Amino acid sequence: MNPENISQTNFDLCVIGGGPAGIITVLEYSRLNPDKLVLLVEYGYPGQKSKNALDDSIQIENRINHHDPYECTNKGLGGSSLTWGGRCVMYDDVDFMDRPSMAGGCTWDINLFNELKAYVPTAAVYFECGDPLFNLKDIAEFKDKKIAENFKEGIVTDSTIERWSMPTRFGQRYEKELVGCPNLTLLQGYEARDFAAPDKNNNVSSLTVRSVTGQTLLEVKAKHFVLAAGTQESTRILLRNTQLFNSLEKAPSSLGRYYQGHLSGKIASVVFTGDPKKTEYGFLRNSDGTYIRRRFQFTSKYLVDNDLLNTAIWLDNPLYYNHKHKSGAMSFMYLAMITPFLGKKLAPPAIAHSITNGEVKNIRKHLWNIIKTFPGSILKPAGIFYKRYCLKRKLPGVFLFSPKNDYALHFHAEQIPCAENRMELGPDKESLIIHYELTDTDVNSVIKLHDTLDKWLRECNSGKLHYWFEKDDLSDAIRRISKDGIHQSGTTRIADSPKDGVVDRDLRLWGTKNVFVCSSSVFPTSGQANPTFFLGAFAVRLANYLK
Repeated sequence: MNPENISQTNFDLCVIGGGPAGIITVLEYSRLNPDKLVLLVEYGYPGQKSKNALDDSIQIENRINHHDPYECTNKGLGGSSLTWGGRCVMYDDVDFMDRPSMAGGCTWDINLFNELKAYVPTAAVYFECGDPLFNLKDIAEFKDKKIAENFKEGIVTDSTIERWSMPTRFGQRYEKELVGCPNLTLLQGYEARDFAAPDKNNNVSSLTVRSVTGQTLLEVKAKHFVLAAGTQESTRILLRNTQLFNSLEKAPSSLGRYYQGHLSGKIASVVFTGDPKKTEYGFLRNSDGTYIRRRFQFTSKYLVDNDLLNTAIWLDNPLYYNHKHKSGAMSFMYLAMITPFLGKKLAPPAIAHSITNGEVKNIRKHLWNIIKTFPGSILKPAGIFYKRYCLKRKLPGVFLFSPKNDYALHFHAEQIPCAENRMELGPDKESLIIHYELTDTDVNSVIKLHDTLDKWLRECNSGKLHYWFEKDDLSDAIRRISKDGIHQSGTTRIADSPKDGVVDRDLRLWGTKNVFVCSSSVFPTSGQANPTFFLGAFAVRLANYLK
């Protein structure tokens, strides 16, 4: 459909945002409703420049703990999946339980979680991550195995897994289906600007969109609108369109607030006591070839009883940039990552930063590591690069065997919903200012759960932790190394009333009947999981609800 004909069409559904959530919503809705007209509006477009006005107008107040805007999101068909690693993780029961540290900020409930589980299998199909099983106890070939010798499950578990997509670049993967769908129109290079105010029945009739390149305005008329433009842009659009809340006394006070991500990094290593060859340090593979991986987690009861935040901890490599690991293969990969052109091809900026720490140093010592272990220092990375970049089902990451049974531990931890962590419009009412800080509660929970893991491993006679910092320095270390802004949630949270949230449990915007938000911004708590996969389940559910 030509852009000039769009204003003359009455669509049944208009979705703003061509990332995974938007793509799943329109494809699932179109499949269920082949006679309905659907419009997908995406800000990015083929041949776009490397810079864009939206990211240029974002101001990060804390650059120590928050990535640059261009490292957090992507403009273009596929959205965040353009630089997504492919990790698919489920949320947990505890994420839907209020705890004292949440201070009433857990505004969704376990019933919603149980309802969403029905849509997980369909989401798994879109993500191509294999059977929707997220615990090794449910997979016959792995149910009796452990992460290391002598380990046993108790308050600490080792059977919860992450699954990995192809990884799916949703734009590349689904563009042909989007373009070929007879009842779907894809409009690229347009920005959502102004919604019509709700009528007396709280229905919104239209949305004005503006060409990114030519500033042309189009009016889009639809029965239902879905904001799936990611947390930043969905929030910015709503902050700019407060007329959507005219039927309420005022816009919900939580709009833009309770912004969360994850604390993430490494402060310790684990040394297992058993046979190194029996430690499952890397990826496992399902019979269908899907990659899966173990993670240490903590039972919901333990977290609730001790008022701690949901956290996953997994085995990882030592710090690549520290030449003292003496691994030629790791030094080779570190040098590849800091090579300007090559590094950008090998990994997205945020992932590259976790490997290089943004540092270029000790190059001669890294070269010496390579020379001392040649030719293995070259052959091993070559095999890894082939599996990671040349196969259809790509190796999701790189984890190297330790003959000493010694592995770094990577933590990925929940944040509390804090009202002062927020997104707000600048004085021009266009720019977006992001306030983001770590709280003492966030940091202390990470430390306490590392201590819990250490104590549990010792009780099992399975291993022990070795901290990289003195105990008194752990808090400062976590605050220095933890950096997010990629897993954005909380700013349009689900709640049972506009007093507590921005959307209801069906993702409908409070104050309207036909505007919905399908973004991880609706998640009131961040849990231990990155949000992409679980948001896919919400998208499937929303498409079925709109049907």
